[in-house]
Amino acid sequence: MGELTLRCVRDVLEKHRSIVEVSRRKSFHKDLLRKWLQDYEIGGSKGLEPKVSNRTYSPSFKFKVLKTIEREHLSLKSARLRFHIPSDSIIINWQKNFSTFGINGLQSKPKGRLITMNRKPKAPLTRLEELELENERLRCENAFLKKLRALIQAEEKQRRGLSQKPYKN
Repeated sequence: MGELTLRCVRDVLEKHRSIVEVSRRKSFHKDLLRKWLQDYEIGGSKGLEPKVSNRTYSPSFKFKVLKTIEREHLSLKSARLRFHIPSDSIIINWQKNFSTFGINGLQSKPKGRLITMNRKPKAPLTRLEELELENERLRCENAFLKKLRALIQAEEKQRRGLSQKPYKN
């Protein structure tokens, strides 16, 4: 990807081709080429080097990045390139979490669903609890049947009203 990226950036900057033309010719989105151009302007050819994605960062690293941005008034793009972070949105999330939760917001969160296998099994229901659940189920069923009956009756009444012909003198 490095050679292709550099070639595309040079096509735009040195050969004065349009971003749309180059992206269409190479079959990728023009916004990606714009990002490469920004990376090149800030970091030169080193800015186009591939960044590792799906990487986890320690809370101390995240804090260091945020403090450097604040202290040196770096743009997101400059900080992303300096610290080899694949996307601006990662830093934006760190900033949001830090402003909301403080240093605890920079802790890594477990990925995926929670494991529920270690939960204690529920104790069996007592006879009273079983009867209360059955009673509740029967109440719901009864309410449902009453509403269904009312709907059917309203539909029949409407059908009868439409089928009757008006009286003529």
